[in-house]
Amino acid sequence: METFVFSSRAKITTLSLMGVGFLCLLISFFVDGGEGHHMRFWTNFLHNSVFFVGIAAIAGFALAAFTTAYAGWFVQFKRVWESFGTFLLPGLFLMGVLIVGLFTHGHHLYHWNDEAAVATDAILEHKSSFLNKYWYTFGTIGFMGLWYFMIGKMRNISIAEDKDDRDTKFTYYKNYKFWAAAFLPIFGFTSAALIWQWVMSIDSHWYSTMFAWYASASLFVAMTALTIMLLIYLKSRGYFPGVNQEHFHDLGKYLFAISIFWTYVWFSQFMLIWYANVGEETIYFRERMDNYPVLFWSNLGLNFLLPFLILMRNDTKRKMGTLFFASALVFFGHWLDFFSMIKPGARLTLIELTEHEGAHGEEGDHAEMGAHGEEELGHDQQAEGHDGDETAALAHGEVVSEGDNLEATAGTQNDVRDNGNVHFDASEQNEGVPVANDFAGGSPSTSGDGIDVLASAANRTDADVFEPNHYIQEENVDDTEMLGHLEVAGGHSEATHTLGFKSGYTLPGLLEIGTFLGFLGGFLFFVLSKLSTARIEPKHDPYLEESLHHHT
Repeated sequence: METFVFSSRAKITTLSLMGVGFLCLLISFFVDGGEGHHMRFWTNFLHNSVFFVGIAAIAGFALAAFTTAYAGWFVQFKRVWESFGTFLLPGLFLMGVLIVGLFTHGHHLYHWNDEAAVATDAILEHKSSFLNKYWYTFGTIGFMGLWYFMIGKMRNISIAEDKDDRDTKFTYYKNYKFWAAAFLPIFGFTSAALIWQWVMSIDSHWYSTMFAWYASASLFVAMTALTIMLLIYLKSRGYFPGVNQEHFHDLGKYLFAISIFWTYVWFSQFMLIWYANVGEETIYFRERMDNYPVLFWSNLGLNFLLPFLILMRNDTKRKMGTLFFASALVFFGHWLDFFSMIKPGARLTLIELTEHEGAHGEEGDHAEMGAHGEEELGHDQQAEGHDGDETAALAHGEVVSEGDNLEATAGTQNDVRDNGNVHFDASEQNEGVPVANDFAGGSPSTSGDGIDVLASAANRTDADVFEPNHYIQEENVDDTEMLGHLEVAGGHSEATHTLGFKSGYTLPGLLEIGTFLGFLGGFLFFVLSKLSTARIEPKHDPYLEESLHHHT
């Protein structure tokens, strides 16, 4: 069959999935209303929007890369990837909703969008030239719009090629290849910037130079898995008769190989951060390993161990049932991967917001007390009156961890660094305490000169390297107020003050699964609609014959 017919049954199925997803998304807006800011709703919306927009974009990248490399094996089903790429148009609308939320403060996904927090945070202020709502808006609309234009241009050239029987000089193909080659460097640079904005900046104090590679590899595997499942479905309906075991074998090899590459990037990022042991980097993995161990290790199991064991044999890449099963596992696994990138950081932002709101309330209480003439103590007086008291140190603005050795006098027998505000003993090492940096004896104070003091404590000058992780620090002090904030975020353990289980954050709940299915239904509805508007296989592509007679 030359043209795909979007059957009523397929339309009803995809529209039903969309309905389920919309209902689950709507429920998630209200079900956690008590926690404030509707964080569960917004994280679900961001998670699925980025995931499916990323699949659309990476399909365009694959199309451009294979075309530029003079590959021919994929030509028969290249319309599938072209249709994937056109989902960037509804994707622009989805990301536009998030942009509106930035300007109206309808959501609080990003800590850097809080002007008051940026003004008092040296790290966020330093990054504010990039992490701001204007850059976010320009990058999202500008870059995504450019991707959509270029992929759409390639698709239009491909469709026009089908209608021209007189082209003997491969004019359309050369033009197609020109746009493909131009798309590669543009996408390579702009996609990294957007994934930093959309996902990495949720953990706004953390960064990794490998994050864009990591996220792109995850999206490529998810896109390949979805391609395999969709092609198996279309073949079962009589389409793509020329797509055979050899093509699925090649797709299976990409699924296997890029899963290994994803694991390589995962391990490299983790190992380098673990080995360097720099506080602003380790906080990302420490948070996920301590509070989300099931999510953390199941991510590695689903996306490396299972595809490795299943797809290592050649024959499993040629068996449709096994290949479909492996693809479904991996597709869900990389959706879970993005869940783990987004949810923990957003949950910490929620804790921070709750803390700030509580602090503002306390300031109002103190002001009222002062108005009635009751006794007030300044922060400095409180600190002097509670020497060695961690709670008082917190009130003074210091970052304190268990095992800190804060001396009252200078000149000890140990290696003590005097920063003007705190004497830091580097002779002792307290293991098992997640502090901003694994300084021996605990973290230095951030009072007084703030971040400069923290930098000078380790004889370093780059303040951006030494950021205090407020969330992790506060979880490890005996502060009853902070424990109350942890209760709002899902409970805590009295022994370690780690976050407790919370559906939709610790692990996906039914609302998250339903929302995922809804976005998947919407993606497939749009893709299949586009697939029905042109020949399902290209007619005059110069590599069509190679694709038809392809063998491994």
